[in-house]
Amino acid sequence: MSRHAPHLFSNGTRLLTATDAARLVKHQGLGPTFSGLLATLESDFRRWPDFDKSPRVACHAPDGVVELMPIADAELYSFKYVNGHPGNTRAGLSTVMAFGVLADMHTGAPLLVSELTLSTALRTAATSAMAARALARPDSQVMAVIGNGAQSAFQCLAFQHLLGVNSVRLYDIDLDATHQLMHRLGGSGLKVQACQSVDEALQGADIVTTLTADKTQATIVHDHQVRPGMHLNAVGGDCPGKTELDPHILRRGRVFVEFEPQSRVEGEIQQMEGDFPVTELWRVLCGQAPGRLSPHDITVFDSVGFALEDFSTLRYLHQAAQAAGLLQPLDLIAHPDDPKDLMGWMWHAAAHTH
Repeated sequence: MSRHAPHLFSNGTRLLTATDAARLVKHQGLGPTFSGLLATLESDFRRWPDFDKSPRVACHAPDGVVELMPIADAELYSFKYVNGHPGNTRAGLSTVMAFGVLADMHTGAPLLVSELTLSTALRTAATSAMAARALARPDSQVMAVIGNGAQSAFQCLAFQHLLGVNSVRLYDIDLDATHQLMHRLGGSGLKVQACQSVDEALQGADIVTTLTADKTQATIVHDHQVRPGMHLNAVGGDCPGKTELDPHILRRGRVFVEFEPQSRVEGEIQQMEGDFPVTELWRVLCGQAPGRLSPHDITVFDSVGFALEDFSTLRYLHQAAQAAGLLQPLDLIAHPDDPKDLMGWMWHAAAHTH
């Protein structure tokens, strides 16, 4: 992209609706969508120092949290608005709802407003697979999935498409959630087994993905259940006071995070002392730090979700949806002929409104 690109806004702000995001995935196919997201994520993670980064800004309430996640490089700025309210399903609402904005850093002009509820599920799964490609044993084929809610199907299919996982072992305290996930995975080619406990689910698993939703500090996976060589993809612990892993697992394993200042507050490592050693994933992807050192290592990706993942997602969606003809004009910003005469534009626009 050109360093001086005000022409990027010549067509105004564009909108990608939730329905059109779903159409984009159907148009491209789920596998190619995961592959495109993965390529964009890896490209951006490998230029980590180029970004102006900060932890997300969170407003907590007894029932959940609302967050803003900003980030920018020299060319583009993005933010995501996202909530996390575990009780929402009782009211017929999603636990997570999100949208995002992509803007031109040279002018500040918003280029894209996009849904990010569906896209967050896609990018979270693609990020998990990106980490597992760098950290899990290359021969990993079996994944245990603990917590079978809305994110779980995306994780299973991303690991199938991007890593070659061919078998998933499922457990949730809500048997209906497991049955629904099994239905969603029907016809995928994955071998799917419902399990009666975490212990049973972890038997024979190479990768363990935890995706529980309750906003509590819990131990979903215990130290004695984890065998040498396993890779743990800890996705569910993503805010202060919410964890899923026995801290002894973290001490036995090698722990990798997205953005350490944020993970210290929100991730599994909030349970650990302040100098507990972790490695930011970008360093492994850039070859600056080792990932797995031996087939017997226990590796942990302590994933909380970071703004760069949404930046990459918005960048990918902008390009892919534009190519597919799925972006709509959005009358978001006033465009006076004379930028110094906003009031004149107001009266002119109002007079021509039908």
